[in-house]
Amino acid sequence: MPSRLVALVALLALGCAKVPYTHRSQLILVSQRDENALGAQAFTQVVSKSRIDQSPGLNRDVVEVGERLARVANRPDFQWKFVVIDDPKVNAFCLPGGKVAVYTGILPVAQDQAGLAVVLGHEIAHALARHGAERMSQGMVAQSVGQALAIGLGGGAESTMILAAYGLGAQYGVLLPYGRTQESEADHIGLLLMAQAGYDPRVAVEFWQRMERSGSGGTPEFLSTHPSHGTRVRQLSEWMPEATRLYDATPHAPNARLAAASAATR
Repeated sequence: MPSRLVALVALLALGCAKVPYTHRSQLILVSQRDENALGAQAFTQVVSKSRIDQSPGLNRDVVEVGERLARVANRPDFQWKFVVIDDPKVNAFCLPGGKVAVYTGILPVAQDQAGLAVVLGHEIAHALARHGAERMSQGMVAQSVGQALAIGLGGGAESTMILAAYGLGAQYGVLLPYGRTQESEADHIGLLLMAQAGYDPRVAVEFWQRMERSGSGGTPEFLSTHPSHGTRVRQLSEWMPEATRLYDATPHAPNARLAAASAATR
C-alpha cells in the first residue's frame, strides 16, 4: 500500500469521534483548538462586513436566550458571543467556539423567546456536534484520496475525472452548508437544549411551520439543506417525549414576545 494511503488510514483510525446526545460516529481530523480558532477568525470576518444591530431590546432578547442555552450546553471552553445582524435574511449561525449571530429577518418568524430558542438551539447544536469540523475532515480525506489516486493514475483525462468525482477544487471551510443528516441532528440536539434551558420544546413544531410559510418566493436560506417539512415534523414527534421530560423537570424560562416581532406587527 502506498505510504500516502497508509498515512490516511492511520488518520482515519485516530479521527473517530461520537456526537454528544445522539452518539453518532463521525470523522474529526481537526483539533477543537484549531476549530475554535477558525470559528473566531470567520466570525470576525463576517461581523466586519455586516451591519450590527445595536437595538437594546433585540440584543437583550438574543443574549438572554443565548446565555440560557449556553449554560446547559456546558462548554466552559467556549467563549460565547451573541450578536444581531441587521439583515432581512431569514438566517442565523453558530461558529465553533460559541460565536453566534442572528439575522433580524428571522426574528419575526421566531415571534417569541421560545421560538428564538429553537433557532439558537439548532445553531448551537451544530457547534456542539462539531459539524463544521466534520465537513472539513471529509474534505481533507477526499483531497488526500484524490491526490493518491492521481499519483497512481499518472495524470491525464482519467485522473481528471477521478478528481472531479471527489469534488477537488471546490472550496471548503467553516461556513460550508451542512448535510441533511447534520441538520436533523441539530434539530434533535437543539430540541433537547431548549428543553433543558426551560423553553417548551413543543414550540419547535410551530416555529418550523412558520419557517416553511416564510418562503413565499423562494426557500429561506435557513432551510436550504434541511429535511423536508414532513420528515422534520415526524422526527420532532419522535424526539418530543424525551424533550418534554427534560422540560417538565426544569424551571420554566420566561417567554416574552420578541422586540423584533412586536415591531413587525405594528
